[in-house]
Amino acid sequence: MDDIRRAAQLIRSGQLVAFPTETVYGLGANALDANAVRRIYEAKGRPLTSPLIVHVSSPEMARGLAAAWPEAAERLTARWWPGPLTVVVRKQPVIPDLVTAGLPTVGLRMPSHPMALDLIREAGVPIAGPSANRFSEISPTTADHVRSSLGDRVAMILDGGPCTVGIESTVISVAGDRPVLLRPGTIPLSELEPWDEFVRQGPADPSPGLAVRHYSPRTPLRLGLPPFTGRGTYVYWNQPAPAAELVRMPHDPAGYAAALYDVLHQLDKQGWDWIAVEPVPPGGEWAGIRDRLQRAAASG
Repeated sequence: MDDIRRAAQLIRSGQLVAFPTETVYGLGANALDANAVRRIYEAKGRPLTSPLIVHVSSPEMARGLAAAWPEAAERLTARWWPGPLTVVVRKQPVIPDLVTAGLPTVGLRMPSHPMALDLIREAGVPIAGPSANRFSEISPTTADHVRSSLGDRVAMILDGGPCTVGIESTVISVAGDRPVLLRPGTIPLSELEPWDEFVRQGPADPSPGLAVRHYSPRTPLRLGLPPFTGRGTYVYWNQPAPAAELVRMPHDPAGYAAALYDVLHQLDKQGWDWIAVEPVPPGGEWAGIRDRLQRAAASG
């Protein structure tokens, strides 16, 4: 708890603290302090047009930050909190516009990682926390990933071990007439089917993690069979192909998601000419992984 107390004090004083969640490591700042939030954007090189997710320690804290708390928000958070779900609601003025890229809405999430919850409770404030890495690069799922990406740009890194979920949260906006799925995550779309009367994937307000190129290694990454020039590695779940190195991924989406970013971090250090990745299976349970791989492979 000494580390938690120190980290909480740093948060209250306007500093940046990297902290573990079940999805990825977050780069945390006091979400009510615009100057502290600005440090997040500066450390990451993140454009001010990209809103941040705010982490809370309880549904009660979330409701206190929302100008309205629709029935859909209540039902979704009752089912998925604490966990890898972000709900977008209309915000109270106490949330600085810098957090939300000037939008009247804010994304709220209650993580399930005990260290994250302890930090928020000890700090006594909601914590804005995008992934703790340079903008558009591979998200961190270990404390070492944070150190490699941000180095001394943070006041402290809380090491909570490897993230168990491994990719970012599902984001659902409940701020409009009916909720809209903004970003898939590890919650299988089939498990959102009871919400089918109002959950639809499509364009809406900006959401974190929707840049065309995102989650990307420095090594060129492509989806599909390996190129025939240069030396590279092939990441596959089903069918291997000729490459200098083969990396086999788990067959199940939960295992694949938990391993994905760590595998990409490791391969990115090895000096390959390219990384090729076998496309993942179709279906809603793979939607979040498919989204991350498509953005990682995008050229701009």
